[in-house]
Amino acid sequence: MVPPFGKTMREAHFSFATSYVPLNHGSFGAFPDTVRDYQRKVQGETEARPDTFIRFTYPKLLLQARQAVAPLLGAEAEEVVFVPNALTGINTVLRNLVFVEGDVILHFSTIYGGCLKTIRSLEETTPVRGYSIDLVYPIEDDEILRKVKDALVELGRQGKRVVLAMFDTVLTFPGVRLPWERLVQLYRRQGILTCIDAAHGIGNIDLTHLARVGPDFVISNCYKWLMVPRGCAVLYVPRRNQRLIKTSYPTDGRFLPEAERKDVPPAKYFGSLFEHVSTIDTSPYLCVLEALKFRNEICGGEEQVRAYSIGLAKEGGELMAELMDTEVLKSKTGNQEECCFTNVRLPLDVDQEADDASATQGKSRILPGEADLVANWMTERSVNEFDTYIAVRYYAGAFWTRLSGQIYLDRADFAWAAGVLLELCARARRGDWRRAVADTASVPWTEYR
Repeated sequence: MVPPFGKTMREAHFSFATSYVPLNHGSFGAFPDTVRDYQRKVQGETEARPDTFIRFTYPKLLLQARQAVAPLLGAEAEEVVFVPNALTGINTVLRNLVFVEGDVILHFSTIYGGCLKTIRSLEETTPVRGYSIDLVYPIEDDEILRKVKDALVELGRQGKRVVLAMFDTVLTFPGVRLPWERLVQLYRRQGILTCIDAAHGIGNIDLTHLARVGPDFVISNCYKWLMVPRGCAVLYVPRRNQRLIKTSYPTDGRFLPEAERKDVPPAKYFGSLFEHVSTIDTSPYLCVLEALKFRNEICGGEEQVRAYSIGLAKEGGELMAELMDTEVLKSKTGNQEECCFTNVRLPLDVDQEADDASATQGKSRILPGEADLVANWMTERSVNEFDTYIAVRYYAGAFWTRLSGQIYLDRADFAWAAGVLLELCARARRGDWRRAVADTASVPWTEYR
């Protein structure tokens, strides 16, 4: 039996406002009412008997959650722990590693901003340096691998040593799947540690083979695509690397100095480190079981959820491109589109040859230096006029939007989004954004993935 996906699912199982169209699942996720109710139940039990629950009940439930999430990564429960979000996990890994002069962290120019700034922060406090490989889409996976090989050769010529490579499973923007399996294999052959920012990973793409592929560290948000409350992420560290994780971030009472922890089994110490990291609301961690129950019993299982969401992203993107007479960002192999995002170009041009005077006089031309302002204006208008959130970005000389495929959306939602964007593009051509942009102070949407 095919689950009732689409608007029926949205109205029956989610708490969105009636007029709100949730097209951007990727940034903050969403979770069904049953998961919300379970979280409130857990929070109620905590408040009824704080010491009893936190000290005695919570550790047992946490272990059950770890046991439930581990198979989604093809891992063992002893190899996964929970942290509040992917960036906490990234910082936990990077700030546990020891760097010496000449060490390099290799990453792509498409890296998430928070991860890039983490590397920049480490450059101020340690000898390590970041090295960026420029990626501009469209680009084929084979070319990405070639760029990595070229970078390794160049860094070798400089006498640098790549000790860690950081990359995504699915990029924040453009929303495409990276060939992360091939990247892991390439780096392993070179003896380079790999840290995967899988913020858009678990629940978005199949990761049940992840442990077999063999990355060294993986962090994946559960509050995005797995439909767990914010914030919850899973940190995967295989047994072979658990000795490298000496402290949680921040350091808490479970930390042991080297002399004391050397006799503790690494897996036991690893799990203990993250069982209680300061005092925060950890109820989202315990909701993993309820989220999986919903996805299995109501949605038909992980494969059904992915098939519908990925399929809708593809169909919805093509529909929008047809309605706007533009195109979907694609790869020749189709591998990059195997995720829950679609990227569609907008029918709005930037005048690469106009000067400031002509743009100001006509008010119909958009200069390259104004393009980001226009993109932010369109995004803000989608919120304040249309009760949605359509992320628009100026990228590689064109305006693009990234939309999410999800079980509570259908083709009609993508058609409606195309209509909204057509109207906003027409208004942008008239120069409407000039009158409003001075009052717009929104944070760029890419700050939130």
